[in-house]
Amino acid sequence: MKTIQQLTDEFLEQKLALPIWFEDGTLKLLDQLKLPFEEEVYTITAVPELADAIKNMNIRGSGAIGISGAYGLYLAALNSTGHEQSIREAGALLKSTRPTAVNLMKTIDEVLSIVNGKGTELITKVEQKVVEILERQLAFEHQLGEHGASLIKDGDTIMTHCHSGAVGGSGYGGRALSVIRKAFDLGKEIHVFTCETRPYLQGARITAYELKKFGIPHTLITDNMSAYCMSKGMIDKVVVGSDRVAGNGDLANKIGTYMHALAAKAHSVPFYTATSSHTIDFSSESGESIEVEMRNAKEVTHLNGTPIAPEGTNALYPSFDVTPNDLITGIITEKGVVSQPFSQNLKALELEKTFQ
Repeated sequence: MKTIQQLTDEFLEQKLALPIWFEDGTLKLLDQLKLPFEEEVYTITAVPELADAIKNMNIRGSGAIGISGAYGLYLAALNSTGHEQSIREAGALLKSTRPTAVNLMKTIDEVLSIVNGKGTELITKVEQKVVEILERQLAFEHQLGEHGASLIKDGDTIMTHCHSGAVGGSGYGGRALSVIRKAFDLGKEIHVFTCETRPYLQGARITAYELKKFGIPHTLITDNMSAYCMSKGMIDKVVVGSDRVAGNGDLANKIGTYMHALAAKAHSVPFYTATSSHTIDFSSESGESIEVEMRNAKEVTHLNGTPIAPEGTNALYPSFDVTPNDLITGIITEKGVVSQPFSQNLKALELEKTFQ
C-alpha cells in the first residue's frame, strides 16, 4: 500500500500548489496569510499547532482544511504511538476550529470511523485512510473541473468571489478555480473578474496570485463593484466555491456571496457554486440550520494589524452568509452539474453515493 510520504512525492512531482503536506516525518503548511508576497512554510509538530493555524486562517479553504483534518489525525497517531483516545481527542479539537466547514467535520469523522486498536497497526490504518482521502480529494478537483468547464464558453468572462483554488484545496484548483483552470487548460479563451473579498482579501491576495501563476487573464475588482459590472454586460457567469451546501441547495460560502447572487439574478447572469459531494450536508435540510461562524470584530477594524477605523468603533464579522437555492443556477460536483429542483436532484446524488 502507498505511504503518505510516497503520495507526497507524487504530488510534488506533479507540481501541485500544495497547501499542506507531509515531508521527512513532519507536517508542512504554507502560510496563506503571507501570500502573495511571501511563500513561508511552517513545520507543524503537534495537533494544537495545526488547530491554531486553521482557526487563525493560516490555512483556509474548505478542501484544504478538510485534508488538514486528515493530516492532523495522522500526526496525532504518530505522536501518541497509536493511542486511540489521543487520536479521538485530536479530532474533537480540530472539529472545534471552524464550525461552518462541513468538509472538515466529515473528513475527521471518516478517519475516526476506522480508529480502533493500538500501536503500529493503528498508525498504519490511519495512514491508509488518509492516503485514500488525499487521492480522492485531488481526483474530485479534476472531475468537477471537467464538468464545470463544459459550462464555460470560449470568450466568457467569469466572476469569482473569495478564494476557492489550489492552496484552498488539494493543489490543483480547489473548487471554483478547478472549473476556471480546466476551461483554460482546454484552450478556451476566458477572462476572470476576482472580487477582493474583505476583510482578509483572499481574492486580491490569493486568487489573483494563483490566476497569475496559471497564466489566466484576470481583473481585480472590489466587492461592491459586482452589480455595476453585471449591469454593463461585463460578466457572463459567476462561479464561486462552497463551505457547505444544505440538502435543499442553500449555499453557505464566504460573506458577500449572497450579495453577488442577488446581483446575478437581477441581471440574468448564471450563478454556479463548485463543490465536492463531500461538502453537501444532508443533515441540514436548509441553510437556516447552518451555523455561521462569527469571527473577531478586530478583523474588520484592522487590516494586517493596522487600524482602519477610529478606536472604539463597533464592528461585525459573520465569516459566511447563506445564499438561498433559488438564486443558484447549478451546483457543480465531481458527479456532474446538479440543477433545480435541488432537493430532489441532490437526494439522487446522495443515493448514488450510498450504493457505490
